[in-house]
This record gives sequence, structure tokens and C-alpha cells, in this order.
Amino acid sequence: MAKLTLTLACWDYDRTRALADGTVRPDGIDLVYLAQPVEETFFRMLRHHEFDVAEMSLSSYVLSLGRENPPFVALPAFPSRFFRHSCIFVSARSGIAQPGALAGRRIGTPEYQMTAAVWIRGILADEHGVAVSDADYFTGGEEEPGRTEKLALDLPPAIRVARIGPDRTLARMLADGELDALYTARAPSTFHTRPHDVRRLFPDYVAVEREYFARTRIFPIMHTVVVRRDVYERHRWCARELYEAFVRAQAVTYRDLAETAAHKAMLPWLTAHVEDARRTLGADWWAYGLEPNRHVLETFLRYHHEQGLSPRRFAPEELFAPETLESFKV
Repeated sequence: MAKLTLTLACWDYDRTRALADGTVRPDGIDLVYLAQPVEETFFRMLRHHEFDVAEMSLSSYVLSLGRENPPFVALPAFPSRFFRHSCIFVSARSGIAQPGALAGRRIGTPEYQMTAAVWIRGILADEHGVAVSDADYFTGGEEEPGRTEKLALDLPPAIRVARIGPDRTLARMLADGELDALYTARAPSTFHTRPHDVRRLFPDYVAVEREYFARTRIFPIMHTVVVRRDVYERHRWCARELYEAFVRAQAVTYRDLAETAAHKAMLPWLTAHVEDARRTLGADWWAYGLEPNRHVLETFLRYHHEQGLSPRRFAPEELFAPETLESFKV
């Protein structure tokens, strides 16, 4: 019997490389792995549903669940996680030195719906009292003019979002002082080219992020993996096989990172980094599955609803194919 051929669009991660090179193969499935930048994958999947399976912005996926006939169903595999305190940049001209000073300011973000920005706004509200409605948001291309929201938004009036001009970029506007701050996933080019004009809000961000994790036990999830719903409905069995393949591929990376005879990554103190991650975040520091991540997902889903992106507060169980949330017992 011929295997089911599915396209998988995903960035070139160490934790998915075993899927790309065929070291790990989902049972009954031939994967055609398309390695491409996350922005391209998200755009093509959300706008045109081009792939059978794809890495997906957690925020955009949850946004899609609020639409009629949601086009995707997710697997509880999370190829991207990221503490985002390091991704709040401020203009030197703004005079902002403390998080609370962001209230009432002009804030840039490539897309209001982007997952990194949802986490940043939520953390600033919870930890520093800066409510989502306390600022004016400006969206558009960070480095190239013309970026738009991948899915249309219907936000409440209290949340003020405007587009920047068609020939403007957020990176330049921040450095010129036209924006007071930028919430983003990629460091703006002007952080490097104009270091006297752009700086991080939290220069010692590692210490800030460690303290945040120690209190909250939250390692923010950025991306999940989605299956096009028409593919899933025709082949319900594929959700479990795909999920288990992602888990097995991640296990290869855990083993590689633990290797001490010769480092498999170009980091001189890789062993120390791994040991530190285990001590700080636990042995399975990049956990897949619903239950180990329930508190993370509940927090994100609260932020998503509070920020006007979802019509109601979804429960974590509503995000994932039910076949991935339970297994047989012997």
C-alpha cells in the first residue's frame, strides 16, 4: 500500500532536522520537507493554504479558530519557544528607562497579531501594569515597506492600531524617534547600525528572563504545527503519527546536545549551556504535549482574548487534534 505523501513547511531547526533528512519518518507517511523562513511559511499557509502540514504562529492559529470553518487543526508540538524580554526595543529619544514608561507611547510592531507581540503585551500588563489599551500601536514592515496582517483583525475600539506609511519601516522610525518602542521577533537593523539611537529596554535580559521563569514557570511558546483541516478529516490517523514523529525528532536533538565527546553545535561551552538549561528549566526544557504546557497555553490564551484577538477565551484542549492528547494503555 502506498504511503500518504504530505508537504511539511518548517524552518531548518535542530529539533526537526531528523524529519528533514529522513532519520525519523512518520509511519505511513512520506514527508516532503520544505525548509523556509517562518514569515514565508506563515504567509503562504494562512493566505493560500499551500501546504498539508506547516509550522504556524500560535497567535495566528488561535485567531483562525475564531473564524467560520477553521482551516487548520494543531499538533501539540512547538518548534519555536522564546523568552521575549530581549525583544522590546526603545528609541533613545523616548527617554524610556522602565517598563511602566511605555504607557501612553507610540509602539511599533510588525503585526499586531504576531505571537511575540502578544506575549510582550501580556507580560507588560501582568508584570508592569501597562494595559494593552495604554498605548497606540503602529504596524508595518520592520525592514521592508508594505507588510500587512496575515489575517484581518476586528479589534475592540479601546485598542488603537494604525498602519505606517507605505514607504516607511519600523526600524527606521524607531531610530528616528517617530516611534517610542518596538515589540518584535527580530532585532531591528538599526539596533546594530545606529546603536546610539536604539537600545533594549532590558539590557540584562537574561537575568530578567530567568527571574520571570523562576516565578511563573513559563517558557513562552511561539509556534505550533498545524495540519490543513481537509487533510486531517480525510486521514484522521495522520495527526498522531505526525505528532509522534516530531517527538522522536526532538529526542535526537536532546541526545545530540548531551554528547560530550565532540560538540555537534558551534558553541564553545555547549555542555555548560545544556547543564544550565537542565538545572534551570528541567530535563525536558522544551516540552511537547498539552499537559506539560497547560499553564503556558492558558496564559497565552488569556492574553490573546484580553488583547481583542479572539472572540472568547479558548481552552487549551480546543487547539489540538484529540488523537494527539491521549494514547492507549496496556
